[in-house]
Amino acid sequence: MRVTFLGTGISGGVPSIGCKCEVCTSSNPHDKRLRCSVLVETDTTRILIDCGPDFRQQILPLPFKKIDGVLLTHIHYDHVAGIDDLRPFCVFGAIDIYANQSTAEALKQTMPYCFSEHLYPGVPLLNLQTATPHVPIHIGDVDVLPIEVMHGEMPILGYRIGRFAYITDMKTIRRADEALLEGVEFLVVNALRKSHEHYSHQLLGDAITFSQRVAAKRTFIIHSCHQIGLHDEVNRTLPAGVEMAYDGQVIEV
Repeated sequence: MRVTFLGTGISGGVPSIGCKCEVCTSSNPHDKRLRCSVLVETDTTRILIDCGPDFRQQILPLPFKKIDGVLLTHIHYDHVAGIDDLRPFCVFGAIDIYANQSTAEALKQTMPYCFSEHLYPGVPLLNLQTATPHVPIHIGDVDVLPIEVMHGEMPILGYRIGRFAYITDMKTIRRADEALLEGVEFLVVNALRKSHEHYSHQLLGDAITFSQRVAAKRTFIIHSCHQIGLHDEVNRTLPAGVEMAYDGQVIEV
């Protein structure tokens, strides 16, 4: 299974508009972070996790092939705003969108033309499916386990696919859900910055501690803002097996 990081940044992306800090002005491409999303592929199945406002830019360099399913973590703009840009992929057939109940209901309100009973010509053809924590989803030859985490006070979804797990925007996780990550070898998890507590996001130290509890062999840090520091400098400070992910990075699971 191949995982491509399409974006690793926060809701506003990096560089941050108007900022002249060393990260936002860095010439290192690893310090440029689009909104968070990954593409998970086997030989026969292609799954997108989150579809934010940068989706068109992220997907253009990649082969134009069928997307078998889209897994949404939650309703926030940086995770769903690119759904309309799925329409070219509907030439392969309607696309299944999986989301928890609150996200599914909110999508019907924020993008009603995509989910109304009578669709006008040209809109993306989407099958909205409810994803329930702990209930497996089967997409092609891939089995997906939704896991609930807390984004502040908001329940959102992470996803486990075999030895791989993807979690973004987490602040806390219940013990029962963390137990579902036992045996994960490749963990993707959020870390907003190094210091200054945030009400709904982990800091870097929290992400490292979480990785150690899960005992993942490799951990990739995502959803980071410019305040976390320069990519290469942060990587030099991280414990073995933990690294900052970067846009365009590909890992084999």
